[in-house]
Amino acid sequence: MRRASTLFWQILIGLGALALWEWGWNLHERLPWLIPDLLDPYFVSRPSVIFQQFLSMSCLVGRDGNWTFGVDGAFAKCMSRSENNLWIATFVTLKNTLWGFLTGVSSGFVLGLLLGRSNRLSQIFYPYITAFNSIPRIALAPIIILAFGIGDASKVVTAWLVVVFLVFFNTFEGARSVDRDHINASRLLGASEWQVTRTVIVPSTMAWLFASLSPAISFSLIGVIVGEFIGAEHGIGRMIIEAEARGEAAGMMVAVFVLMIAGVILSALVRRLQAYLLRWRPAQTVGG
Repeated sequence: MRRASTLFWQILIGLGALALWEWGWNLHERLPWLIPDLLDPYFVSRPSVIFQQFLSMSCLVGRDGNWTFGVDGAFAKCMSRSENNLWIATFVTLKNTLWGFLTGVSSGFVLGLLLGRSNRLSQIFYPYITAFNSIPRIALAPIIILAFGIGDASKVVTAWLVVVFLVFFNTFEGARSVDRDHINASRLLGASEWQVTRTVIVPSTMAWLFASLSPAISFSLIGVIVGEFIGAEHGIGRMIIEAEARGEAAGMMVAVFVLMIAGVILSALVRRLQAYLLRWRPAQTVGG
């Protein structure tokens, strides 16, 4: 019953926000103190217009306003008009996001584990890592584009740069916070350093690693979009820049909604993976 009530309020709030967005600007002249200028359709368009633009950009509807399905070659012809159509742009952006996420997580975990286990390495490299982490990632994006070009490689590197430090610091703290009694007990049983790392340190650190995965996938997507804003052959970021140059608010909002949906799906998949791999931990409930 409570879940149904929560779903009801979620749907009601969503529909209310869409209704305000669709028709709120019509009340601006009479109630200017209540309706903000941000609702001007010139800036954010309207949900109905955005939906029609989505159908057009996704080639579900042709230029004549008719559905492309059922018409021989209509969908393929529509897709061929743009090398950066909505489907290709979404695929390229998600592909680079996943590569940046995987490389950032793996390298950040290994680096955090090494420095977390070695006081000597930590003392030597930690100040440099902290200093490099203090540089805004956006400031490095033009340098990355200059070094790696406007292709996919620069987007993966930008996403990696955003993700690697997030995972590193979580893993580093996790490796440092392992119960010393567990480590000492393993050594008393004759475990080598590698066995201690494999059977005690890594399992204990996994909880810290998975805590960083959900924000890491979102940050990876942000890194790719930032790279596409600066220069790209394909991608959602390029679509946003092109729509902005043409003054098409509906086109920009379609791209934003696609990114929002992609981010929600990716985060949900990561949380499902986290819940499955950490199923041995007791479930936590939130009261209220």
